[in-house]
Amino acid sequence: MNLDHYSIQSTSNYLEYSFESVGPKGRVKKVVRFTPENSNGITYFNLGFGDLNDSTGKVDDLTTTNNQDRDKVLATVATIVLHFTSHFPDVMVYAQGSTPARTRLYQMGITTHLDEVAEIVNVYGFHKGEWKRFEKNINFEAFFVMRK
Repeated sequence: MNLDHYSIQSTSNYLEYSFESVGPKGRVKKVVRFTPENSNGITYFNLGFGDLNDSTGKVDDLTTTNNQDRDKVLATVATIVLHFTSHFPDVMVYAQGSTPARTRLYQMGITTHLDEVAEIVNVYGFHKGEWKRFEKNINFEAFFVMRK
């Protein structure tokens, strides 16, 4: 995938990644964490994403940075998912925004780059109580991806 994205750093176990958003609000450290979860005997990794609060060390997934680099930030998160799944090719990654507006933002990013990412991963969306292959023009509530 050839998207303009920020330089990323990861922990040695590849469960946490960070990068800096750069724009009118300055440099803002962003963090992506993959947390193992289990539902009905199925293990998957939840993707958590947000701004790092320097004073608490916690990731805030409700902050709106508004650094005018949304597409580059989303491309960086997509790059991180691809990097993570290259190290763990058999896992499912689950993503849902912390608000419906953020989930919609993730969906717009997936839609924009679906042709590129679909070469590498299968993308599914949760709609009306069931998982189905991702399609444009359907408002999904959550997503998961798996390497092909």
